[in-house]
Amino acid sequence: MQPNLTQRKLGPFAVSSIGLGCMNLSHGYGAPPSPEAGARVLLRALDLGVTHFDTAALYGFGANEDLVGRVLAPLRSRFVLASKCGLQGVSSEAGMRRVMDGRPATLKQTCEDSLRRLKTEVIDLYYLHRWHKTIPIEESVGALADLVREGKIRAIGLCEVSSATLRRAHAVHPVAAVQSEYSLWTRNPEIAVIDACRGIGATFVAFSPLARGFLGGALRDVASLEANDLRRTMPRFKPAAYAANLRLLDEYGRLARAAHASMAQLALAWVLARGEHVVAVPGTTSEAHLEENLGAATIELQPELIARLDAHINQRSVVGERYNAATQAEVDTENF
Repeated sequence: MQPNLTQRKLGPFAVSSIGLGCMNLSHGYGAPPSPEAGARVLLRALDLGVTHFDTAALYGFGANEDLVGRVLAPLRSRFVLASKCGLQGVSSEAGMRRVMDGRPATLKQTCEDSLRRLKTEVIDLYYLHRWHKTIPIEESVGALADLVREGKIRAIGLCEVSSATLRRAHAVHPVAAVQSEYSLWTRNPEIAVIDACRGIGATFVAFSPLARGFLGGALRDVASLEANDLRRTMPRFKPAAYAANLRLLDEYGRLARAAHASMAQLALAWVLARGEHVVAVPGTTSEAHLEENLGAATIELQPELIARLDAHINQRSVVGERYNAATQAEVDTENF
């Protein structure tokens, strides 16, 4: 059965309130699925009514954009395409390495490379993946504004920025969307950014709305994570911290049953309940999980249940920081 996906604004576009974060089809959480399996997830999402697909130059060092372009370019008129610049892979003697570079010339070249991989003439929403703090945000956004004027992108977004940086960027060119990690266990955007987005008419895009799998309820043993799974670098997924966080899931599961939802659906419904200007981009490698996630779009949570969720899982009840010190230094989001 096809979910009844509600529509929300994403900058100048109307999209499904739940989109698809494409990263883990190529990158991030251990060995990715085969290209054939990844293609099936992309096409199934489109068939189920997803109209917002989110990728980046960084994901798989271009492999994810290649996959999205190869599979979805023939169907390009049916969805809004988002990608990102400012973080990319660079060849070195040791292989590909991740580099942050917000210089205007680099952003413009990255866009050209992304257009080629995505097999499209224009990217609908183009994010600065990280603010490279040695480059004034005005310069990086100015380069993206040039790309809008040249017709290579349609709208500008920012990732993991503070409200102050958002306002500086918005003064250069209207910012259509801000994407940051947001879920019951990552509440930083509530400090200022969600409200700042509402104030300027931008959409807030929540990535990792399932808390990198935690709120799905299936990951019980972090020792099962593959060696190259990025969660192994995150303090919340260290064995002692994760064992403490697992204690939150029993009551959370009871709350999901009360809402007649799966644990993943409850997490997504909670995110969408934060405001009409909020959309979510969960990722998955599973067609079954994709269908489950999309079922959250029609779940309406009662205020009493939202209050119980807020009181149970929040920045005080979760053990561990979301990033290690090196990664935290790369983001600009406010911290509790």
